[in-house]
Amino acid sequence: MLHRFLTAGALSLIAVVGCACATDAAKQDADSSPAATAPTAQVESAAASPEAAPSPESATSPVAETEAPTARSGNFVTGEHETSGGVTLVNEGGQYFIEFAGDFSTDPGPDLFVILHRDPDVIGSTEPPAHAIAEGSYVNIAPLQTTTGSQRYPVPSEIDPSEFESVAIWCREFNATFGSATLQ
Repeated sequence: MLHRFLTAGALSLIAVVGCACATDAAKQDADSSPAATAPTAQVESAAASPEAAPSPESATSPVAETEAPTARSGNFVTGEHETSGGVTLVNEGGQYFIEFAGDFSTDPGPDLFVILHRDPDVIGSTEPPAHAIAEGSYVNIAPLQTTTGSQRYPVPSEIDPSEFESVAIWCREFNATFGSATLQ
């Protein structure tokens, strides 16, 4: 009986070892096939080891790494009300922002908005004293946050800033342009 048990156990052990060997041989054949490539193994090992994984910065294309953020800037000129200071339209990774410099200042008023305007010289191309603007010549970006100092406004992605030549502070209630800046 013991002999039968040992014989059955040995046969089971041989079967398991044989299957394992066959599996290893099949795996070795698959690894040497043209479908198995080294980059796949590198990707798998990088995923298994966080320190070996490529950083998001290294995953970007060389073109994206060499492109500097584009910027156009200008200085506000007074229209309906005293307005001054610098403004810049910047592109950071495909997202545009309108940034007012720390020296920005405009008079307080009702219903003030930051707009992008198609004309490079809003004040020079409109009639004083209000410097009213025509519908379709501008796009409303956001309500003005404050009348002085640094501020930043994201430009909605559906707006193409290249179609606009200036930034303005505009009173929607009275269609009055407080000041504008040509973007160069």
